[in-house]
Amino acid sequence: MIKWIAAFIGYYLFRFPGAMLGFFIGGMIDRYKQGSSSIFQTRFSSNQPGKLQLNLLALSATVIKADGQVKTQELQFVRNFFIANYGSEQAAMIFETFNEQIKIEVQSISDLAMIFVQRTPYETRLQVLHFLFGVGNADGSISKSELNKINQIADALGIRSSDFESIQAMFIKDTESSYKVLEILPSASAEEVKKAYRNMAKKFHPDKLQSKDPALIKGAQEKFQEVQKAYEAIQKERDL
Repeated sequence: MIKWIAAFIGYYLFRFPGAMLGFFIGGMIDRYKQGSSSIFQTRFSSNQPGKLQLNLLALSATVIKADGQVKTQELQFVRNFFIANYGSEQAAMIFETFNEQIKIEVQSISDLAMIFVQRTPYETRLQVLHFLFGVGNADGSISKSELNKINQIADALGIRSSDFESIQAMFIKDTESSYKVLEILPSASAEEVKKAYRNMAKKFHPDKLQSKDPALIKGAQEKFQEVQKAYEAIQKERDL
């Protein structure tokens, strides 16, 4: 099992010293217990076993390689996500299949995103986008090339520009980030701010997701908290 994880990591890190390989490979699977079954897994296993997970992994690899650098923090982030949400055994199977297919199969971003567009609700695709921003930000910042790649993926996923900018503002902070999270302009009135907050809180509230999947619930909770933080920041700024 571990050899397949090593193969996956080795694929990206073959130019790095062997010591770094050992850091990732050693104890990679055995330290984790089997996790909860994901909504991705249960929804698609009857038709295309692992297809959604493989495409999610391929999209994350696209973001990781966007700036021409394979960073250990980003690999760690992806590894932790898959093991935490799919369990060590299932994660190993995903990495194994991915390692076999990536050598013989080249897919465009549109191809990789198609299964999400065809078979998942919009809220799930927002979760995918949030995850990919997390991948790019795992090393502490999102490069321009990574942002461009995530933007391309968002377009392929059919993500609305307002939702893209809102999630982007959760990771890339500037003086207007709080307003971007709420999808309003800094010139918005106090009443418009309150209305935007209510709308965004409703959109990203965990109960809206109607899912028991831990990965989706956690992501929704994080976005909901960002919406609350943005609203509180605007209130503080305006001394409301």
